[in-house]
Amino acid sequence: MKRLIIMLLIASSAAVPTLAQSKSKAQKKYDLTIMTDKEQQYPLRVFRLLRDIRDKFGKRQGQTYSVLKNPNTGLIESAERITRFSCLVDELKTIDRVFMDDEPFSYQILHLLPGNTQQFDIKVVSADGQRSSTLPIRTKSSQEMWYLAAKNLENPQLRDVYAIVWETDDLGVEAKGTIYGISSLRPDLYTKNQDASKNTFRIDGRVGNDLTDSLYVVYMANTLEELDKLPDDAFIEYMPVVNRHFSFSVEIDKPKVGRIRTVMPDGSLCHLWTNLDFVPGETYHITTHNGYYDEDLDYELRVGRFSGKSLIAPQQKSVTITGDFKFVDSKDDKVADLGRKLPPEDEAKTNVIVNAIQADAQIIDETFDAIKNTPYPANGVQLESLYKKILTLSKSIDTHFQGLAKTVKDNCLSPNEQMEMYKFILDMYRDQNRKFNEASSIHYNKSAQKLQKYITSQIEKYLNEMSKQ
Repeated sequence: MKRLIIMLLIASSAAVPTLAQSKSKAQKKYDLTIMTDKEQQYPLRVFRLLRDIRDKFGKRQGQTYSVLKNPNTGLIESAERITRFSCLVDELKTIDRVFMDDEPFSYQILHLLPGNTQQFDIKVVSADGQRSSTLPIRTKSSQEMWYLAAKNLENPQLRDVYAIVWETDDLGVEAKGTIYGISSLRPDLYTKNQDASKNTFRIDGRVGNDLTDSLYVVYMANTLEELDKLPDDAFIEYMPVVNRHFSFSVEIDKPKVGRIRTVMPDGSLCHLWTNLDFVPGETYHITTHNGYYDEDLDYELRVGRFSGKSLIAPQQKSVTITGDFKFVDSKDDKVADLGRKLPPEDEAKTNVIVNAIQADAQIIDETFDAIKNTPYPANGVQLESLYKKILTLSKSIDTHFQGLAKTVKDNCLSPNEQMEMYKFILDMYRDQNRKFNEASSIHYNKSAQKLQKYITSQIEKYLNEMSKQ
């Protein structure tokens, strides 16, 4: 009974009569000093913090609570509790510290700040893998989110998720948001146990709110080299978008490489595409956005780009990749074209600046790769130094760019030409943001938090600059 409360992860002392305890007993139960060794490896600080916020500021209206148990064994198959709350912003000031303190006891942690356009869902799956639902928990860029996933103490097949999402009023005084507590089958087991052919590969897709895509096409080949040689009309199937969702399935007897590409309203193909590992018996969950996509990290870690089994990853260093989007054209070339419109002395200065920015960006890419390839659990000091290195280089890029902007403006280039310059730097920071999300979903610490805030502030700054052009 004691551990059942933790396994529910969403229960409070008065919420469920069968689990009722006195307040003093509940406080004693979650005293870390009297926990067993096993319980001390659980994110109890986060559990208690979200429980306290829910108890103090939660709203009964609209609250969701459900538990699904196996009728034969009595074991929990899934549980969820969703509570809306409102409070003063100061009441949330310890969230960052508490989540970071419990990071060692999680296998995934994610922090998204206002300004980041990434949406986020939680998959809730029952233990037989046949009943599932998706909870969209972060739907607006104005929201801040903390997310943590940990192994369930009692059932190794279950994943416990804690998440809190909120946004503040215009004065930054009041916060309104939602607390999520979820226990469900681990997504990797869900994918493996789906009632499908062992040779079926599936794509389960959603179109983000920042897009109006209505049709995609799918390509497939045995190797990335073969895929790159396919003509545009060699796709194997259409994927129409219905109610912002799209799907695809194919029977394959061995891993292959695939590509998703958008069909534009005029019938042409988008100059960006997404490369994926197609693996028999697996399903890839993807949400597309304007210029990037939300990847299926569980998939990528198990059988995709971060698994060591990928047919794509070994060759990525030889091409220009943004997330997993390959650019056909290059913003760098457009900036170089601007330089050729300047006097010889300023053109030379511009070339030096662009080369310096590209050099810093290359080192940043390599450092993000080093973070992603660091085994878990990682050396904390090493990760801190890697994230600090990226922050230093990112600031260096901004310093270089200020010199570029001054040179371009001093020569009175047209607003459209100045717009190309800002697109160049904005795309670079958006690229950093996508790579940060990939890396931080595996390893997250205080230096990562500082880097995330800086990248977000840079994106906001240059979006504002572009709006002035």
